[in-house]
Amino acid sequence: NMITGTSQADCAILIIAGGTGEFEAGISKDGQTREHALLAFTLGVRQLIVAVNKMDTTKWSEDRFNEITKETSTFIKKVGYNPKAVAFVPISGWHGDNMLEDSANMPWYKGWTKENKGGVVKGKTLLDA
Repeated sequence: NMITGTSQADCAILIIAGGTGEFEAGISKDGQTREHALLAFTLGVRQLIVAVNKMDTTKWSEDRFNEITKETSTFIKKVGYNPKAVAFVPISGWHGDNMLEDSANMPWYKGWTKENKGGVVKGKTLLDA
């Protein structure tokens, strides 16, 4: 199913679980997060958005978001993506934080910035990305 949908996609949203242990399992050597990023790139999807989900379970931790962003940037770069061209958005799907509107639960989050052919693009929410 993932291959069928991805082969026709222009953009992929990589949803990463921010919970303790969940992120680590996903980016481990045989983890699904790593596998999905590699598949997307291999199938020609060049625009990537990374959503760090379950921020509510981390007590909206800026440190956890930064840790995940740093590690994810390293591994997507190895896959072939340019991390500077990727929007990283901390979200809570359960509460709707940073999905459509800014979250009051993460005042430390000032938004994402990414570089593309047209210059620098900025936004705050997953919808903006």
